[in-house]
Amino acid sequence: MGHRKLSRTEDMVRIINECDVCNVAMANDNEPYVIPMNFALDGEYLYLHSDHHGKKTEMLGKNNKVCISFSTGHKVSYVNEEVACSWNMKYRSVIAYGTVDYIDDMDEKARCLNLFMKKYANGKDDFTFNEPALKNVKIFRILIQEMNGRVLGY
Repeated sequence: MGHRKLSRTEDMVRIINECDVCNVAMANDNEPYVIPMNFALDGEYLYLHSDHHGKKTEMLGKNNKVCISFSTGHKVSYVNEEVACSWNMKYRSVIAYGTVDYIDDMDEKARCLNLFMKKYANGKDDFTFNEPALKNVKIFRILIQEMNGRVLGY
């Protein structure tokens, strides 16, 4: 049984929203780098956050193109338990491509942080953030330019 490609954006968004973590890949000077991150999706934008320093910030400063992987629903299955080639892994996945820019406006940072909180705090999104917290967080905004989805076993 082969995978099937997804063509509907709504199906890919549903998969993305089922995930707790995405894997963000970047590269510069022929050096690849991938890091798991939590995220928030809002329309055509994906948001990430971190502090202002570190390898990802340095790399994205040189090359703002990223590839993001989302994967969920992992479950081993088989047609015949005794035939190794009949075993597979069920999954639902999306690969997204985009470019990163940064949010500097404090009100917009607070709005973005509430997107994260809504995702990870059971829908609550009315948090307030003090000025030092907003200054110390770096918000990555990724315009999703392309998405590809695949499903196997579902």
